[in-house]
Amino acid sequence: MAQAEKFDLIVMGCGPAGEKGAAQVAYFGKKVAVIERATQVGGSGINTGTVPSKTLRESALYFSGLKQRGLYGIDYSLRDNLKMADFMHHLGQVVEMERRKILKNLDAHKIELIQGQAGFEDAHTVSVAMPGGRKRLLTAEVILIATGSKPNRPADVVFDDKSVFDSDTILRMDRIPKSMIVVGGGVIGSEYGSIFQALGVQVILTDGRDRLLTFLDAEMSEILRQRLAEWGMDFYFNDRMEEFERTTEGVRMRMKSGQVLEAETILFAAGRAAAVDSLHLERAGLCVNKRGYIEVDEHYKTSADKVYAAGDVIGSPALASTSMEQARVAMCHAFGFAYKQRVASMLPMGIYTIPEISSVGDSEEDCKKKEIDYFVGVAHYGNNARGQICGDTNGKLKLIFSRSERKLLGVHIIGEQATELIHLGLMSLYDGDNIDAFIEICFNYPTLSEMYKYAAYDGLGNLAQHKLREG
Repeated sequence: MAQAEKFDLIVMGCGPAGEKGAAQVAYFGKKVAVIERATQVGGSGINTGTVPSKTLRESALYFSGLKQRGLYGIDYSLRDNLKMADFMHHLGQVVEMERRKILKNLDAHKIELIQGQAGFEDAHTVSVAMPGGRKRLLTAEVILIATGSKPNRPADVVFDDKSVFDSDTILRMDRIPKSMIVVGGGVIGSEYGSIFQALGVQVILTDGRDRLLTFLDAEMSEILRQRLAEWGMDFYFNDRMEEFERTTEGVRMRMKSGQVLEAETILFAAGRAAAVDSLHLERAGLCVNKRGYIEVDEHYKTSADKVYAAGDVIGSPALASTSMEQARVAMCHAFGFAYKQRVASMLPMGIYTIPEISSVGDSEEDCKKKEIDYFVGVAHYGNNARGQICGDTNGKLKLIFSRSERKLLGVHIIGEQATELIHLGLMSLYDGDNIDAFIEICFNYPTLSEMYKYAAYDGLGNLAQHKLREG
């Protein structure tokens, strides 16, 4: 075997976690190699997941005229003869810009990017099968696994990228279909389902659970379902696929309930698992857990000495933002840098459905489980001047406070700019603010942000009513 090339750090995967983990170490002058098996950097965050779905959401809003309907009371219809190339045009521009940013960052930190398939030889030695049949052997004291995740595919279904898709291959669709079945009511299924429904596709969404996005505050989940139902989306909950077949017109799926669903296309978006194929984890003394992910400790260290893992490869929360932070924390621990010691204790959730949703902290269901005595304050976009201006009159902001201390416990938003608005609430949670902080702050007018003040006023009113009822 050839002599191994020595590095301080080897990173497997150049998605959000891999790039930021590598840069964190290279910043302190260490020699770093990043191995990426795909022809493009960025992982699913840039190429098939985070950025693409959010960009397509904006394209769907533009081409469907949904925003204009609220603004002008006009029933805009989908632009005539819209082609998939038109729909994907902006996506291509955004993705290419993000790829260039990553390459520039690697170059600025003098990180060597190696294109090929990585595989462990032992816990500190990695072989790389490169295009053209060449191989390289690398060794390092520290290794970071950041290979992301892949969609779960039913074993008895053949994916042809014509009528049957998963959350990665959906971007290869060559047309906008007339109808689509979406299997899975999690983040991916809800996002893509709402995007295609906005484009005029008849979407049927099915899930084995009893509602969309079960981790959300139940009220926010139901508001989303109602909005999508108003636009024509059909839902089948508490049901699972029993049989699947292709038809001359598309696909047919028989459910365990006996219900038969038919559509031109189908998107399977029911779960993901670690993308560790060909890594030969066993040679490093590693394996995936029952859920299909690599297990790590609080420092993102695996059971193998000096081998770390971060990002989607370790499972939930599987967000690009947290993946970056996990990798930074892992590498600071691995090299003893007195810099970033932990991932933030409160992580905002951003869901880019139409309408978008964001939340942080406790939901009402969380408070009930924890037996926390709480009260709620809400504000509606329809009562807010900026909400009227931007055409979203159905959105809602919910603040949850503890009754004893009047301290903020959770923030939940559905509506325009929800993923931006959440950060004001996030900072208040970090600061341990109580309801008075929102009353005292002066917000710009007209802004969506001032809903925080009116949600607080509503909360104070609810608190006073409760005291009156108790006598």
